[in-house]
Amino acid sequence: MSIISIAAAKTQISGSCTITGFVRNLRLMKGLAFIELHDLSANIQLVVEEGSGAAYQAAASLTLESVISVTGELKEKPAKKNDPNPVKDFELLVSDLNILSLAEANLPIPVLDKADNEANLDNRFDWRWLDLRRPEHRRIFQIWTKLEEGFRAQLLQENFMQIYTPCLMNTASESGAEVFTVKYFDRQAYLSQSPQFYKQMAIASGFEKVFMTGPVFRAEASYTSRHVTEFTGWDFEFANIDSHLDIMALEERVLKSAFAKVQEAGFDIEVPSLPFPKLSLAAVKEKLKAIGIKSEKDHDLSPEEEREICRLIKDEQGHDFIFVTDYPIAARPFYHMRHEDNPGLTKSFDLLYRGLEVTTGAQREHRLDVLKKQALEKEMNLEELADYLNFFRYGCPPHGGVGIGPARLVMKIVGAENVKEVCFLPRDVKRLRP
Repeated sequence: MSIISIAAAKTQISGSCTITGFVRNLRLMKGLAFIELHDLSANIQLVVEEGSGAAYQAAASLTLESVISVTGELKEKPAKKNDPNPVKDFELLVSDLNILSLAEANLPIPVLDKADNEANLDNRFDWRWLDLRRPEHRRIFQIWTKLEEGFRAQLLQENFMQIYTPCLMNTASESGAEVFTVKYFDRQAYLSQSPQFYKQMAIASGFEKVFMTGPVFRAEASYTSRHVTEFTGWDFEFANIDSHLDIMALEERVLKSAFAKVQEAGFDIEVPSLPFPKLSLAAVKEKLKAIGIKSEKDHDLSPEEEREICRLIKDEQGHDFIFVTDYPIAARPFYHMRHEDNPGLTKSFDLLYRGLEVTTGAQREHRLDVLKKQALEKEMNLEELADYLNFFRYGCPPHGGVGIGPARLVMKIVGAENVKEVCFLPRDVKRLRP
């Protein structure tokens, strides 16, 4: 008999079937064994009677989280006494039980009990594959999957092409020192902090509209709840734009599509309305000053400022997103285009979601002479940037794009306290295993 999922077995309602899964709970009584079996689709109670012989003996030797295959007869499960709203459910009367993998008796972390997110976080990550067996953690990656499905769907609908860029580079992809160096044969290389240079190369190649998903590396010695040293990035870049407003409009459509896919899959999530609220950085600072929130830096927002401006926008406009625009040149890379009428400000933006930055984007500078000038102002080495600057020597259309941190989106969607909880295997300053 072929194996079916537990959910399919319950849909079958009656008759014989074979299912497989993890032993999530086990109760041995005189003449009976009750087993809660779990697979990706659902849970079901197994009933093993002493009269079943070998099946009962096998059940008596089980441990939690063992993997078993069982064959039996589906029966309607008796309703609980005094239950005012009984739900029809089924159990399996087992005739054959095969132990596929017997788990060791003492689990290093509990799988059934609720996790203490803060106290046991490091221990949970040491045994991450057991931690991920929890239904609430499976939900995280189901949401990830649907978000990316919607991200891709909108971009493909708008004729974007996917590209795959290298992680090894001969020069740092951003200004600053937050870069990992690696030995590359007889010379030094860097792990990519961003696919930015190569997205722009694709635009110079005439691809016009490109997107990608892939790993990003940041050598930040940060111990906050929102930083990791390796994360997944979603990026898109496109040509022939009028300004950074075009980029924000596309991201709005992309995120609406992503959230809609999550909602369609049955998750309780609010799909954002368009357009998103937008305020310049200067306007945000003024708004926060009016309620007594002090500014730590003139050219950027502190975590407290991000939380408070999102709270204000939620109260005033009922929206979870806000674009913060027009950052000073001190806060932005050399390749961000500057406003013609105010060259101290860039045509750039951050997108905040529920109090956390999830995107940085901008119109890029595509004129070679201006790029060189701005790189020198940032004390960048033009020789090290030679390959990048070459992209703009033979014609390149006006363009721009974004880098999105989907882990931060998921963190806020599921209400996690730490971004590491929504990473499959997080990497931080101390963690390189498992």
